[in-house]
Amino acid sequence: MKIKHPINLHKALTLFAILGLMTFYQNFSVTAWVYLSLHGSYGILWLFKDRIYPDKSWEEEIPVMMGIVTFGLLMLYWVAPFILISQNIEAFPALIAVVIAINLLGVFLHYSSDAQKYYTLKYHSGLITEGFFARCRNTNYLGEILIYGSFALLTQHWLPFVILGLFISLVFVPNMLKKDKSLARYPEFETYKQLSGLIFPKLFLNQSENKIISQEN
Repeated sequence: MKIKHPINLHKALTLFAILGLMTFYQNFSVTAWVYLSLHGSYGILWLFKDRIYPDKSWEEEIPVMMGIVTFGLLMLYWVAPFILISQNIEAFPALIAVVIAINLLGVFLHYSSDAQKYYTLKYHSGLITEGFFARCRNTNYLGEILIYGSFALLTQHWLPFVILGLFISLVFVPNMLKKDKSLARYPEFETYKQLSGLIFPKLFLNQSENKIISQEN
């Protein structure tokens, strides 16, 4: 079994899990439909991404038991729709608009930066220091955080934010630091590290960092 198999299964089942919750609790409110649309389409897009430009890190072979545990942990992402639908939570229109905007930005950053990474490395190995990665070393993770943050915001409950925080601290950040350690083998990495943020884009540079850019140009 590859690590992507439980991940892909979770993404594929998310749409049906949310529909099942809506049917069970007979909650077909606008907020529930919006949540279904956002989270369900995110899972479908993930499957398209895996088919068109897969992430090599998800190709690692793992024991079946680890795959089961992985799927179980990913089910924590279904806590948000469970709370929203079972408690019949309604979001006011302005909040729905904000949630959709955050979600769209997250989807754009996540899938577009993954596409840049895949096709750049396919034809040229080495550091990627332009485009989506010019000021942020993990734009794809930033996009994913925005996506799940939008789900939590729509739910209007503290627990989905806690779950997202756990994934960020226990999965996302360790993977980012592991990636930094791997990229450190490139001589130009230290310079790139000064000019980019780990998670959030480094939009404002100090005098020494601006000097580095001037020297490069």
